[in-house]
Amino acid sequence: MILHELIDFDTLRIIWWALLGVLLIGFALTDGFDMGVGALLPFVAKTDVERRVVINTVGPVWEGNQVWFILGGGAIFAAWPPLYAVSFSGFYLAMFVVLAALIVRPVAFKYRSKRDSTTWRTRWDWALFAGGAVPALLFGVAVGNVLLGVPFFLTADLMPMYEGSFYGKFLGLLHPFAVLAGVVSFSMLLMHGAAWLTLKTEGVIAERARRIGTVAGMVAAGGYVLAGLWLAVGIDGFALVNDVVPNGPSNPLYSQVTREGSWLAAYVARPWIVVAPLMGFAGIAMAIRGLKAGHEVSTLLWSKMAITGIVASVGLTMFPFILPSTVDPNSSLTVWDASSSHQTLFIMLVVTAIFMPLILAYTAWVYKVLWGKVTEADVTENADTLY
Repeated sequence: MILHELIDFDTLRIIWWALLGVLLIGFALTDGFDMGVGALLPFVAKTDVERRVVINTVGPVWEGNQVWFILGGGAIFAAWPPLYAVSFSGFYLAMFVVLAALIVRPVAFKYRSKRDSTTWRTRWDWALFAGGAVPALLFGVAVGNVLLGVPFFLTADLMPMYEGSFYGKFLGLLHPFAVLAGVVSFSMLLMHGAAWLTLKTEGVIAERARRIGTVAGMVAAGGYVLAGLWLAVGIDGFALVNDVVPNGPSNPLYSQVTREGSWLAAYVARPWIVVAPLMGFAGIAMAIRGLKAGHEVSTLLWSKMAITGIVASVGLTMFPFILPSTVDPNSSLTVWDASSSHQTLFIMLVVTAIFMPLILAYTAWVYKVLWGKVTEADVTENADTLY
């Protein structure tokens, strides 16, 4: 027996679809509070010392958290090459803006406190705000566009082509529903960042974070409800017409897809997936309660549950679609026809089984070592070594 045949091709496709979701959720859970803290910086901290306290709550961990973003991009490239080609070419300008924001953030961390100038530091503080707020918003806009469908089609040799001009493709992403999804993402990560600040800071900073985080959680819950209603009555879903061939070739043009009905029909076909949105709502409600009550660890955990449920609900609702096409539904990418080869997925799974536990163990160790609050005294006494 050939080694990679120990696991069926269709099983490997499901595993890698799930692993992609795990990596994206991991990124949202870890780097998500980094982005939330950055977006909150100008509003929860008023003095220079307060802002340094806020910055140093994430300064030691943001690099490790961003590993999840790299892992997610790498998994898309290696496990789902058509998805990588179609999404990165169609969302090129949006990706450029996100990457620019993510690049500005570490530069701001490094240079912000190098000069004792109010103007200098204020500019870098707003750079940190942009480095957190822009990705938090645009990632949600991207998810909204995936649910709407993307205007691409595949040629006979599987070359992805897009309708519209170069700049038109970027502006076309700003559909009202996609903007709503961006608002949900942004407010959700603001709540997550606020939960982190209540855990890592004290006094007036933590109090401001609680107030803003509570409002952000309410906005996230309301936006999530509105998005669900919009999906139910205002946006057509996608469905496979022909029988699924789970272990068939990776050629999306072999599938027949229709655009009709609602995405929420998935909850009739697979009722158990309702657990994901329930986790989202319950997590937000409990996180808001925790913020109001002044709880710390539990609030962050509830916030993580909310993010897990909301992100998972998108993938479970769309399954088996990964990236549907509005121009030519038959070009839509699904779990069954957009993956790498059987052997590639198996080798990647073996590597993941070895290194993922190491990453998780290292991450847990780092957070254990860095456990505790950052205080104004810490910043004042270590002014030359901290951010």
